Amino acid sequence: MAKKEHISETPATQFLRRQGIAFTEHPYTYEEHGGTTVSARELGVDEHHVVKTLIMQDEAAKPLVVLMHGDRKVSTKNLARQIGCKSVEPCKPDVANRHSGYLIGGTSPFGTRKAMPVYVEESILALDKIYINGGRRGYLVGVDPNILTAVLSARAVNCALEE
Repeated sequence: MAKKEHISETPATQFLRRQGIAFTEHPYTYEEHGGTTVSARELGVDEHHVVKTLIMQDEAAKPLVVLMHGDRKVSTKNLARQIGCKSVEPCKPDVANRHSGYLIGGTSPFGTRKAMPVYVEESILALDKIYINGGRRGYLVGVDPNILTAVLSARAVNCALEE
């Protein structure tokens, strides 16, 4: 496990504290373009339990958040069909940053700049604990996945593809 060190607050941790959500802090050495493979390796956890936060948009350029297992990809076609959109695509990094307030690689679904609908891959909700970005590169928080539906009103979807 990563050594315990003091982490300064992020909008995500402030949000979690305001909501009274228990979480564990997991700093790790961030690698550019390393993704969840690096964070899972650094924390010594299964990549399936590391959840990536993706900022996407529909055909009208309305932003949305998709939470997916680290070892899976999102089928944008399946997602669009399930949420009643014509199409869904990832936002460009600068657009994602504008919507979320976070840098790519440090995007958290908690404490985003804009309120956006949140969609979570259904099988994530069956896990005991997930590791999700805490609002900064190289920093994950461990939480009960059920808080995603409780505090973010996340809607369960089935749009995972094998990585």
